[in-house]
Parts: sequence; C-alpha cells; structure tokens
Amino acid sequence: MPEPVLTTAIVVAVIAAVALIITAVLTMLKDRRRRKLAETLVERREDEVHYAFIINPSKPQADQYREHIKAFCEAHNLHEVQFIDTQLDKSGRVCAQEALEGGADVVVAVGGDGTVRTVASALSGTGHALGIVPIGTGNLFARNMGIPVDDVDAALTVATSHGSKLVDMGRLTILDNEEEDHGHAFLIIAGLGFDAQMIDDTDPELKKNISWLAYFVGAFKHLFAPKYRGSVSITSADGSTHTRTKLTFRTLMAGNCGQIPGFSLMPEAKWDDGILDFEIIDTTGGLIGWANLFGDVLHQTVTGKAQQSPLSTNSTVDQIQGVSAEVRLEKPALAEVDGDILRETSHIRFTVERQALTVRVPEGTPSTSNDRTPDADATPGANASDDAAAAAVEADTPVSA
Repeated sequence: MPEPVLTTAIVVAVIAAVALIITAVLTMLKDRRRRKLAETLVERREDEVHYAFIINPSKPQADQYREHIKAFCEAHNLHEVQFIDTQLDKSGRVCAQEALEGGADVVVAVGGDGTVRTVASALSGTGHALGIVPIGTGNLFARNMGIPVDDVDAALTVATSHGSKLVDMGRLTILDNEEEDHGHAFLIIAGLGFDAQMIDDTDPELKKNISWLAYFVGAFKHLFAPKYRGSVSITSADGSTHTRTKLTFRTLMAGNCGQIPGFSLMPEAKWDDGILDFEIIDTTGGLIGWANLFGDVLHQTVTGKAQQSPLSTNSTVDQIQGVSAEVRLEKPALAEVDGDILRETSHIRFTVERQALTVRVPEGTPSTSNDRTPDADATPGANASDDAAAAAVEADTPVSA
C-alpha cells in the first residue's frame, strides 16, 4: 500500500476510534438522563387536542412505529388523531399544511431531521406546536432540544403533553435562481462547500448501519477538493455589517444549534436568541490541517467555548455571530440545510426568524436566552409575529422529506 494512502487510513482510523470512545461515554450519560426523564414524564398530563402525525414511510419500520403510536394514543385516551404520510412529491411541509387545514392543533413529525425541518417550516409563525418522534439516524434537532431519541413512548409523552419552548427558525435563500426565491428552513445547520459535499457523498445504506459515523467516509472523499473563494457580508444584531472579500475557505456554515453526537461544532449557538452562529473553516498542509481541525473541534467540545486549540497550526475556524449573512462565490458550491442537499449556488443569504416556532420539549429543558419566556404551551397564533407568519407561507421544496 502506498505510504500516503496508508497514512491517510491511519489518521481516519484514529479519528474514528476517538469518536467511538466519546460516543460510548456519552451513551452512559444518556442512559442516566433517560432514567431520570422517565421518572419525570409519568407525572405529565396528556393534552387532549387534535394531533396530526406526519410520518416518513421511507424510514425503517415506519409501519411498526405507526401501529405503536396508535396503541399509545388509545392507551392514553387521545382520540382526535390523524396520520399523513410524506411522499416524493409531497414534502413534510405540504403534509403539515394539510394537517393545519384539517384542524390539527399539534403537528408531530415522525422521522429524521429532514422530516422535522420541513414540517417545522409550515408551523413557523403559526403558534401551533411541533411535536417530534425521532426515528432517523441523526436526530440532531431532537438531541439539541433534549427530546428522547431512543424511547418512542417517552418521545410520544413529550409530544402529547404540555411543555413547550419557542425556537428560532433559520432560512437559506438561493439568490441566483429566479425561480427559487424562498428561504429553505433549517433548525440545526445549513452550509456551503465541504459539509454539503460530505453529506451528499454519504452512503444511505452505510448510514443506516453505522449511523452518523458514515459521514466520516463521505468526508474522506473530499479532503483534498479545491477550496472556495468569494465574499461574505455578516449583519450583527446591532445592525452593523462586516464584509470580508477575497475569502478562501473549505466550508461555510450557519448554525442555530451546535451540538452533534459526541462533539460541539458551535458551542455558543443558542436556539432561541435570534442569532445565527457562522463558521468559516479552512485547512492547509493536507492531512496535517485536517488533523488540526479535528483537534479544534475536540478543544471546543471540552472547553465549551468557540475557540481554536492553541496547538493548531494548519487550520482556521472563524466563528462570527449575526442575524443575517450574504455570500457570493467565484464558482458555485453545493448547499445543504439540516442534511438535505439543495443545489449548487454562488449567491445565497442566511436569515433567522426569532422564536417563531413552538416545540414541545421535556419539562425542565432550559431556555438558552432569557429575553423571552413562552407560556407552558402556546395558543395557536399567540406567539407568532407578522414577519414570521408571512415567512411561513413561503414554499419550501426539499429534495426529500
């Protein structure tokens, strides 16, 4: 085996081993939290309103989950229940709109992050609560909100009980396509460049088998891909705009939540502060740069601060907060929102709708911002701003739901 290939394989193996160790530790902590959560959930009161469950039938054992949900609702005397399936030509957003038109009070997304984000896109600005039963492989938004990801009954108890938080909704708008003038919703992270390439090249079957670790394989294919060049203008919360020109980077991301299994990509990202956390990442020196970048992520995971490791020499991670950003590239780059691939683009805008989405979460889930505290559960329309309501009317067309 050629020496460069062998060295690369060793680096990837070491990174994967470290990731597995961290995952094992977090699993033990998660089991402890789950036991404590179970004790709390038995005390919550079910909420007898009209529930609509939006199910992604492409997920493994989707039919079994449907029957499980039906049995749960019957056992808990929830009678106003309907089920709507997503389809290739019927996104979660369209299903959620159908549910609202049919009188649903609470819409529950049963699927992965793609289903959650498209359902949330329709609910943003309406005041109707979003419930989540995570059955995907990543379930990153559910994890960030403290929603159980490995206990269906616990997730259903959260979704059908009082207790909600107001959450920001991010939007990525593609500006170089006149036919695509709306903002694609995201709740976790949206981005351009390497992160989109990694997601696009991740094998779905491998992802089913080894979950989020499959992304390492997708990432390996693009470690030495050409960089991107362009300009970025970020508008701060005070209204000032800061522009950087002749910028070179491998990936640019906007985050609403920053935690992924085992790591903290954006430790200062808060899901209800009306601010997006932007990361501009670059590496040099081949594998040395990528190893430095991995060290940066580990450093901020341990410290909980948006800062690089003092040992970094061949990586840069610029982290900037703002309410919006506009990006222009010399050449088109692939874009993604919460793991859904959009298209190649050279001109985009990131924006955020502050606390526009009501999400049912476990009781005791702390708000990250103290500026605004929602009621125990939102009355439809009570917490929706006019701007957010208008944004919710815009179309959102994902590749898949």
